Amino acid sequence: MAASLRKSFIITIDGPAGSGKSTTARRVAERLGYSYLDSGALYRAVTWAALQQNLDLQDSERVARLAEQLDLELQAAEKDLRILVNGRDVSREIRMPEVTQAIAPVAANPGVRRALLGTQRRFGEQGGVVAEGRDMGTVVFPNADVKFFMVASLQERGKRRQAEVAAKGITVPLEELMGSLQQRDDSDRRRTHSPLRRPQEAIDIDTSRLSIDEQVELVIREVLKKRNA
Repeated sequence: MAASLRKSFIITIDGPAGSGKSTTARRVAERLGYSYLDSGALYRAVTWAALQQNLDLQDSERVARLAEQLDLELQAAEKDLRILVNGRDVSREIRMPEVTQAIAPVAANPGVRRALLGTQRRFGEQGGVVAEGRDMGTVVFPNADVKFFMVASLQERGKRRQAEVAAKGITVPLEELMGSLQQRDDSDRRRTHSPLRRPQEAIDIDTSRLSIDEQVELVIREVLKKRNA
């Protein structure tokens, strides 16, 4: 039944880091036969390119110019999203720890956010997309058909991050990860351009006690409810 959704639907899932939005969005897109838009991958791509050129990430004008000049391409893969920078597939490189540690000033850069807005909107202009990020339902797709806002307790988000890094053979104290997440939350909410905030008409989901399967089923149930309204 889920696969019969009209292809023009745009579904947005916003929320803070570690709330479960990325995994949920990816699996919902897979279930519905939709494309998956990971907006964070674009900011990671710009960060990666800036690091390659040894740019000062605090130099907002130079980094914004770089974002405007890059040829960024999003390609919907079978179960994920490929991102190309000037024709090079950097899907793996943008997930490296050095990019994660450096992304905050790039994501908060108003010029970068403006430069990437068109790329994101073009990806979703035909509909049939599940877009996740921090401003998908407020800025990128304000007229989306269904909007979700995911949250989870700071401790639960820290545990999830701890499990992620542990799977890579890295041990990080929970308190350190929680502190990093809190700093990211503060940065995301306080930035002037496209801050993290709950979209109007969003459906709130607290994922603190939900499994990924439960999150996916809840999202799909709400989408089907919207379709049948």
